[in-house]
Amino acid sequence: MQKYTQLTYEQRYHIYLLNKQGYNQIFIAKSMNRNKSTISRELSRNTGKRGYRHKQANRLADERHQKK
Repeated sequence: MQKYTQLTYEQRYHIYLLNKQGYNQIFIAKSMNRNKSTISRELSRNTGKRGYRHKQANRLADERHQKK
């Protein structure tokens, strides 16, 4: 059985920086040794009108996790 790990605050910050610099999801995933689907889901769930913001993404993820 696979174990799943949540993205950390530092990993979300890494996604934020690379995304802001214009790198694509595949490059971001490879640089973090994560699956490209993980990055895609993270960006689609947590990108708002002002783009992807790591602090907001982390807060929203915590809120979603607490509802379980």
